[in-house]
Amino acid sequence: MQSEPDLDRFDSRRSTVYANRGMVATSQPLAAQAGVSILRDGGNAFDAAVATAAALNVVEPTSTGLGGDVFALYRTADGDVGAMRSCGPAPAEATIEAVSTALENDAEFDRYYPSSRGYAVDGTESGDDLEMPFLGPHAVTVPGTARGWEATVRELGRKTLGEVLEPAIRYAIDGFPVSPVIAHHWRAADTLFTDEHAREAYLFDGRCPDPGQTVALPQLGDSLRTIAEDGADVVYEGDIADAIVDEVRSAGGFMSRDDLADFEPEFVDPISTTYNGAEVYELPPNNQGLIALEALNIAEEIGAGDRAYDSPDRVHAFAEATKLAFVDGHRYVTDPAFEGIPPLASKSYARERARAIGDEPIRDPAIGVPNANAEDADTVLLTVGDEDGNLVSYINSRFAGFGSGLVAGETGIALQNRGASFSLDPDHPNRLEPGKRPFHTLVPAVAKLADDDWLAFGVMGGYMQPQGHVQVLSNLVDYGMDPQAALDAPRWRYREDGTLGVEKRLPNAAKLARRGHDVRVLPPVTFGGAQLVRRRGGTLAGATEPRKDGLPIGY
Repeated sequence: MQSEPDLDRFDSRRSTVYANRGMVATSQPLAAQAGVSILRDGGNAFDAAVATAAALNVVEPTSTGLGGDVFALYRTADGDVGAMRSCGPAPAEATIEAVSTALENDAEFDRYYPSSRGYAVDGTESGDDLEMPFLGPHAVTVPGTARGWEATVRELGRKTLGEVLEPAIRYAIDGFPVSPVIAHHWRAADTLFTDEHAREAYLFDGRCPDPGQTVALPQLGDSLRTIAEDGADVVYEGDIADAIVDEVRSAGGFMSRDDLADFEPEFVDPISTTYNGAEVYELPPNNQGLIALEALNIAEEIGAGDRAYDSPDRVHAFAEATKLAFVDGHRYVTDPAFEGIPPLASKSYARERARAIGDEPIRDPAIGVPNANAEDADTVLLTVGDEDGNLVSYINSRFAGFGSGLVAGETGIALQNRGASFSLDPDHPNRLEPGKRPFHTLVPAVAKLADDDWLAFGVMGGYMQPQGHVQVLSNLVDYGMDPQAALDAPRWRYREDGTLGVEKRLPNAAKLARRGHDVRVLPPVTFGGAQLVRRRGGTLAGATEPRKDGLPIGY
């Protein structure tokens, strides 16, 4: 019998970890060790990032996997700031008309995924049949992970893909003990996975694992070994591609071999702004980077970081700035190949938007999240620094938990449900279109705090992510916190329903309610998962999320 998780869990016993040679921070200690082992063996930060991400694919399969997407934001030892986007589009046959018809008429779809019509994770109704389903074959987009990993080590690393996948393969084949927070999230597999092959891949004697239980994922291990030997193309043009296509199409979806074969990751130019002397870099659309930058610009314009840290005025100012940025981001951000990039990161636009902020909260902002069911979706983030000066923030996800509910044959690869962020409204900027990438929550980040003082960071957790960026940066820049203290600090988050979620440790939360905010005290697990590596001079500092199971490991 599994014990109930402590949702108020908060481990404040950690301290910032310092090292000179290398540092990895992520949400699972075995994965961090995998990355450090690659650094010790001559790899650089990019090699270690892929090794850590692959290990998380095994030891934290509740949040990430080969069936998802991967993004990177990095600063090289030469001083260049760059980004990688490896997220796949909707299938070529996936039109609004085709998906709508399938949702209305496909009895087989209802039989296997009865909770996927405008659904919530717990199976309750959340909308009508014209909402994009959150589970099932129509939520599956082309997975970007494998080619993203391969591109990272090929373009930026020193080692081969096969070498950096070795630690993950060992964990999958030999087994690993499941850590507590991950065991809690694993419980979703019991109701999510209905097909026998999916249950065989992720359940053990029909049960989810207990904390500390040692389990192996041999099917996933075999897939990782095949990728290590044959390269990422096997996922897009080989036997694994066949398994993905067969799985999606047999459930009523539209994925084809051409959809997979045509996919390539991209190296793109980051977008940036300054915040109180720091230069902050994010990925351009199709993700939430613009939301974080706009929120920082508005916060700077109204002097949010000038307020006393324990003052309700501080939280009010930052939350209102973030609220406006969400309204704009969820209205305009989508695949830039279809709609272009809106100018939300400009200082002049922030000055205009800041005029809306007063002493009382803005009412009914209608932020219109792409899919409210995924508001608290989780993912994995890792940050790495090496002795040469490379820093990378790397984020890898299926969107929400184990994803769509589909596992590709006997590959052990659970397929993402990122397509749930599309709209079936033909007038919406983020409407479903063939070959289009959906709105993406994933936002790794890099910041320059001063000369020779750089930071790779991020905050996991659905629509918490840009809000977490704002809070962590402000803690460092405005209030001079050290890295671990910046992550430990109590958090707030604006919610799609208009409420303001706070941790019970947040000072003066009652005064926020008296100002007119609809304040809800939420458990720590609701406020995301941050990771951080800072390089100041020649010293690396690492910090990890106290609301998770992870560690920063340096040497």
